[in-house]
Amino acid sequence: MVATVSSATSGVSTTGTSTSTSVAAETSDYETFLRMLTAQAKYQDPLEPMDSSEYASQLAQFSMVEKQTENNALLASMAQQMGLANMAAMSGWVGMEARAATPGYFDGSTPVVVSPNPAAASDTVELVVSDSDGNEVQRITLPVSADAYEWNGLDDDGAALPSGNYTFVVESIENGEVLMSEMAEVYSNVTETQMQGTDVVLILEGGSAILASSVTALRD
Repeated sequence: MVATVSSATSGVSTTGTSTSTSVAAETSDYETFLRMLTAQAKYQDPLEPMDSSEYASQLAQFSMVEKQTENNALLASMAQQMGLANMAAMSGWVGMEARAATPGYFDGSTPVVVSPNPAAASDTVELVVSDSDGNEVQRITLPVSADAYEWNGLDDDGAALPSGNYTFVVESIENGEVLMSEMAEVYSNVTETQMQGTDVVLILEGGSAILASSVTALRD
């Protein structure tokens, strides 16, 4: 059974590392501002003290900086909690097959299911298969259709190719001209879910890692 993944399920934040870095930077700025304000008050000229309105303005600014720092820390904490909740929900994906535009793992015998999406205007569609080193190992003519294709891992002579990750690129051609060239989506077994910042990352068979938000379908 294939289940299309909705944006609500896969809408994972991608700002985990940048959020924590931003909060740390703003906290540092806040502490620097506090030290400067304290030093200014401590070393002011007693014969020409700081104007009260200016001091009040700086205190108001200080209060705003403090509030902003607290709010950003709260947002970072909420983002982290949401990420953990998403990972817990997606732990059920382990053992399922996820469809995404990523290299597919060939174990030496089990076909890799490729989901092409050629341009509607094309009159010829070619599936270009490359190994993990980027070497083209096969070029297959496909129908102008979005129907799934099972790549059996055999070369043009019928010999099995080595196990490993393979990239599948769909070339949409019209009158001999390539209209579009894009990586095809493939089904891969999910072996693990991880948290990276606030991002939920799926580890696939063969070692590839993808964001959960890049998954477009799941099946048992």
